[in-house]
Amino acid sequence: MAAHPDVTQAAGTAELTGGDRGLVLLVAVVALAAIALAFVLVRQVLAADEGTAGMKKIAAAVQEGANAYLARQLRTLSMFAAVVVFLLLLLPADDWGQRIGRSIFFVIGAAFSAATGYLGMWLAVRSNVRVAAAAREAGREQAMRTAFRTGGVVGMCTVGLGLLGAACVVLVYAADAPKVLEGFGLGAALIAMFMRVGGGIFTKAADVGADLVGKVEQGIPEDDPRNAATIADNVGDNVGDCAGMAADLFESYAVTLVAALILGTVAFGDSGLAFPLLVPAIGVLTAMAGIFLVSPRRGDRSSMTAINRGFFLSAGISLVLVAAVAFLYLPGSFAELDGVEDAEIAAHDADPRLFALAAVAIGIVLAALIQQLTGYFTEPGRRPVRDIGKTSRTGPATVVLAGFSVGLESAVYTALLVGLSVYAAFMLAGSTIMLALFAVALAGTGLLTTVGVIVAMDTFGPVADNAQGIAEMSGDVEGEGARVLTDLDAVGNTTKAVTKGIAIATAVLAAAALFGSYRDAIADAVADVGPQAVGGPGLSLDISQPNNLVGLVIGSAVVFLFAGLAINAVSRSAGSVVYEVRRQFREHPGIMDFSEQPEYGKVVDICTRDSLRELATPGLLAVMAPIAVGFSLGIGALGSYLAGAIGTGVLMAVLLANSGGAWDNAKKLVEDGHHGGKGSEAHAATVIGDTVGDPFKDTAGPAINPLLKVMNLVALLIAPAVITLTYGEDASAPLRALIAVIAVLVIVGAVYASKRRGIAVDEAEPAAGAGRAADSPAVTP
Repeated sequence: MAAHPDVTQAAGTAELTGGDRGLVLLVAVVALAAIALAFVLVRQVLAADEGTAGMKKIAAAVQEGANAYLARQLRTLSMFAAVVVFLLLLLPADDWGQRIGRSIFFVIGAAFSAATGYLGMWLAVRSNVRVAAAAREAGREQAMRTAFRTGGVVGMCTVGLGLLGAACVVLVYAADAPKVLEGFGLGAALIAMFMRVGGGIFTKAADVGADLVGKVEQGIPEDDPRNAATIADNVGDNVGDCAGMAADLFESYAVTLVAALILGTVAFGDSGLAFPLLVPAIGVLTAMAGIFLVSPRRGDRSSMTAINRGFFLSAGISLVLVAAVAFLYLPGSFAELDGVEDAEIAAHDADPRLFALAAVAIGIVLAALIQQLTGYFTEPGRRPVRDIGKTSRTGPATVVLAGFSVGLESAVYTALLVGLSVYAAFMLAGSTIMLALFAVALAGTGLLTTVGVIVAMDTFGPVADNAQGIAEMSGDVEGEGARVLTDLDAVGNTTKAVTKGIAIATAVLAAAALFGSYRDAIADAVADVGPQAVGGPGLSLDISQPNNLVGLVIGSAVVFLFAGLAINAVSRSAGSVVYEVRRQFREHPGIMDFSEQPEYGKVVDICTRDSLRELATPGLLAVMAPIAVGFSLGIGALGSYLAGAIGTGVLMAVLLANSGGAWDNAKKLVEDGHHGGKGSEAHAATVIGDTVGDPFKDTAGPAINPLLKVMNLVALLIAPAVITLTYGEDASAPLRALIAVIAVLVIVGAVYASKRRGIAVDEAEPAAGAGRAADSPAVTP
């Protein structure tokens, strides 16, 4: 693999000058301001009225279940994190200071990711009842403001903690910051992936089970209190959508900054330690404005219009401010940049100010285009969803086929948009590869300027969904208030789909930029090993080499296996929920006439047990697969593996997210009276489509985002060890083979154990999990 000879030297000589140190301190202050605003918004949200006693009782049950689940999940993940800290200390680094810093900031990254997710859940389960009460008493404007500002809290914490962590590393470690930040990014990505997978399994097992028995078999509404799975369904919305997506976007933030800072020291020298932080700092300021700009007006076609307005205004403000900072901070030529040791970059004839502005603009424009494209394929009023609704007249099979085709088509357009954005960033740098990769990283930071509003949009979805559930279960919201909540819920489905599309775009940009960091790591390792490694066949990314082609195929295959494992886990757990809900209806016939109360806690127990049990397999696959490929097939094959995973991952993630979102809104279209209305055969058909789409859009699809970044960071961290054991005095083919075999055996064992699990109950017996699991809530709304 060819690498610029001055890459290592450039990264090692970058310095944080006095002026730049002051700017990084200013960035840290901006990050703290975002966290302070989050606390202000928390007080505003919690000051709102909680509604009736019945609404409060249901909300308390949801809070209890969500707190119990996340507490158990975080205890489980803390043990895994402790093992990773030890392994990070064993991996090569320039000195022990880097190793220790990398491990410390791995813990900080993991803690920040978990804290962001937990806070998102904590506030969402308190906001949902307030949104329902606002719809009942004050109308759409107040309900929407409460829901969106709840998301604003999570958005401010996401950007605030991400930026604060990166700024602290730069202030403490200066030129060594990029390598220490690898640990910060890995901690954030690992925790996000686990929270995404675990929360996704929980929420969709409950949702699918509730829909199949309640709506299809019993003919009762979605959030009818007679359905034993309703509380678990509402709990799942929070631990899956709120906690999972908040952690997911936090790690996107962290990992993109890792790549930008690693490449920035090569491309921009000393300025590369500060400028990649200034861009997202601008995003923090514009996100503050965007949160307050989202306010519905009388002439708005729907609540989505107000959200779009806030998003586009904040994106436009970001672009203007980035232009100002670029022209004030950067010099007019690459030759004037201090600390750039790569002769090719220093001689580049472009203007660094225009280069940086154009790269950031690519990311901002990409976010806006994906927002519109995803909205077209998932909004209820657009043709794709209307067409799915029409197919409901002919049964569930045609609904499933139509929704799947929407996902396939939308994936192509989204992938083309992302691909063109990456290519446009490359074109800015001409043939200078490391500069081109830095342009991709800057495009990622440009996209990050919208993350604060994006997280607010995402959290808005489950809060609106829960608000409607509380209203329906309590029976205390009728008429106009109920219509407001139905509208907000449909808009929430679209905002969730939009944020998933933008999240996968950040994943691809971050992964592509990390590819450049991977080249940098190889250059470092080759320099340490000596000239005998240069030109070695294992260093080439030439796809005609059989080992590289095999690596590419394996990278694509891992994405399919990961998605299949996640969907299958939901299927098994949902089956257990179906049997349990059926059992309760069968053994307690008084549930239907309200003379008996369902045992909600048993379904929460089932979902908690199954989701925590299923966490290990996808996580081990993400960590061990790059290790197996790298140590068996070589460093070039590992790079090809990452390329295969990125290409397949973007298509698969968008397919799953958009088809699921389209099915969900097609169901709501029918429920609103189109093509038959509630209780019709058309409605039953769209419910089936929605249940197929649930694990697509809320489990497997969004979990691919952190999967890509975990695999890239693992490859980045192990690259020096692979080269050391392949070339030079410390080369050891037996040790490489041993590591690869152990990794393969771990993967095979985990997948085999997962496949052996079946549905834990049968039709004639009580559900497994009927006994109370430790710390499981006694849910009694």
